[in-house]
Amino acid sequence: MPSGRLLIADDEEGNREFLAEALQLEGYQVTTAKDGEEAIKQIEADTFDVVLTDLKMPKATGIEVLKAIQRTNSEAVGVVFTAFGTIESAVQAMKAGAADYISKPFHLDEIRIVVRKALEFRRLKGENQHLKRQLRQKYRFDNLIGDSENMQRVYRMIEKVADTDSTVLILGESGTGKELVARALHYNSRRQDRPLVPVNCGAIPEDLLESELFGHVKGSFTGALNTRIGRFELASGGTIFLDEIGDMSPNLQVKLLRVLQEQEFEPIGSTKTVKVSVRVIAATHQNLEEVVAKRTFREDLYYRLNVIPIHLPPLRERCSDIPLLVEHFLARFKKEKQREVVGLDPGVMEWLQRYPWPGNVRELENMIERMVILKVKDTIGLEDLPENLRSKDAGGSSLGRLEIPEAGIDLKRAVNDFERELILQALRRSNWVKNKAAKLLQLNRTTLVEKMKKIELTRAAS
Repeated sequence: MPSGRLLIADDEEGNREFLAEALQLEGYQVTTAKDGEEAIKQIEADTFDVVLTDLKMPKATGIEVLKAIQRTNSEAVGVVFTAFGTIESAVQAMKAGAADYISKPFHLDEIRIVVRKALEFRRLKGENQHLKRQLRQKYRFDNLIGDSENMQRVYRMIEKVADTDSTVLILGESGTGKELVARALHYNSRRQDRPLVPVNCGAIPEDLLESELFGHVKGSFTGALNTRIGRFELASGGTIFLDEIGDMSPNLQVKLLRVLQEQEFEPIGSTKTVKVSVRVIAATHQNLEEVVAKRTFREDLYYRLNVIPIHLPPLRERCSDIPLLVEHFLARFKKEKQREVVGLDPGVMEWLQRYPWPGNVRELENMIERMVILKVKDTIGLEDLPENLRSKDAGGSSLGRLEIPEAGIDLKRAVNDFERELILQALRRSNWVKNKAAKLLQLNRTTLVEKMKKIELTRAAS
């Protein structure tokens, strides 16, 4: 038997009581209101799944009842019925939030069907809202992994610019998490309830990318068997994320520039101009200034995109975040892969913090997934590291066993190089926090600073 809480608002007592009795027999909990004003008071004081309201009532109309549902943020679904059915009144009711519209006189079977449809609509609406809340929670910027100063700067920038419509350019090496930042920007903006449409400009062939972005009409080129809506039109009201923007061809760059300037474009083969309201977030692993200098990327487009740049640091420049990332990935893959891995040996964590991570966070994520799958349970040790990496010097340094060549060795220079490498490793592991680096080297901070000055070691130079 169906269940749900219903409110019936109708100034015709006979009709009101008939509906209430019939729907109670169906298993619903039914409350009635003799006019619009009483219905509004009921909505403000109680919760309902479906509100069935007459359109024309004394003291307050059905339209005002529907507006009360929206004003109180009620999750109730509104259904309107009236003996004065016109297209105009139907449109008015739908604009006020009605999910359905019935003309009097109606059959009881019709009411039963409409109520069931309204309850299903409410269920789907609730699930959708729940999923959106989960998505916003997942991509809150403070849920990005890392508490190093480098990442704190990224968080502060996201917080400042997320709720604006300004174009953002995310810069960083492959694997640093540029799409994650784009999602954090979108789901913390006023456009969060509208679509976020990602496009990887480097993964789509040039001859297909224009159609992908702007759409095409049927018959506009060989293979265009149907009209297709482009990603910009799909993203209207929301955000489009253009990943690897540096790989876009010069021809498409011109069209993209127009969209940024005018918020309009023409699909391939169409003479009709499509206007959109889209926020653009772009990303690239390339140095766009160098690409502009080589004349393969338009300078005017670069300045249009580079309104607010966000620089994502490579993992090797935020080594202090590696334990947090490892903990996050371990917990995730243990659950996903149903493994009982306990954790990592201290030596493994030390190795992970010394390794330069050319593939950045993505490489670390893949490595943890692989080790969790293969280990199954117990603690991950150095022997569980991928074989091709175990043989490598994680620090990329010359700290292995030294051999004196036949021609001899400059001892002073070798010692200086050795000392410089140790200091550099300590600084990288501590994310260039000198107090932490000094502790790793068992030195006073002032001693470390003097040594850095002596060998002219700065972050920029390294």
